[in-house]
Amino acid sequence: MTMASVSPGFSTNVKALRLREWQLGPGQPTLVMDLFSAEDFHLVVDDRADVHVSSKDGRFYLGWFPLGRPGTNGEGWKIAVTGTDKVRGYSLSFDTETPAEIVAAAVARVLETSRRV
Repeated sequence: MTMASVSPGFSTNVKALRLREWQLGPGQPTLVMDLFSAEDFHLVVDDRADVHVSSKDGRFYLGWFPLGRPGTNGEGWKIAVTGTDKVRGYSLSFDTETPAEIVAAAVARVLETSRRV
């Protein structure tokens, strides 16, 4: 009886791995901030140079913390939408190294879901 030799692990090649380049680094936060109009949102820059944006009705909040949000482990972006008496709100967080383009896409989608009443 013969046995085929088995080597540990697996073998592959670069083509089979289908390597990709991924966008990394914080990018330009203006891509996010440019999504907000003074007509519908308040923007405040605090003494730490953190930026806070809120909807005029107070139900949407975005915080950008370039050096990390105090009391967190590197949270750079915070998005929160306050719920109603019948439906809970939600929040999203991204770390300081999340590309601004990714955060902008999430913010744009959240804003698309809102409507004036």
